[in-house]
Amino acid sequence: MLSWALTFLIIALIAGVLGFGGLAGTASSIAEILFVLVLILFVVSLLFGRRPLA
Repeated sequence: MLSWALTFLIIALIAGVLGFGGLAGTASSIAEILFVLVLILFVVSLLFGRRPLA
C-alpha cells in the first residue's frame, strides 16, 4: 500500500510539472490518504501485534 502512495505522489509531481492541475490535485489527495492509512495500520500493528512478555 505504501508503494501505491508513492506511485500517486510521483504521478502528482509529474502532472504538476506538466500543468495538469486537476490530475495533480487528485493524485496528491489519493497519495496523502494512502500514506495516512499506512501510518495508522503501522501504529495499530505495533500496538496489537506484540506478544505478551510473560
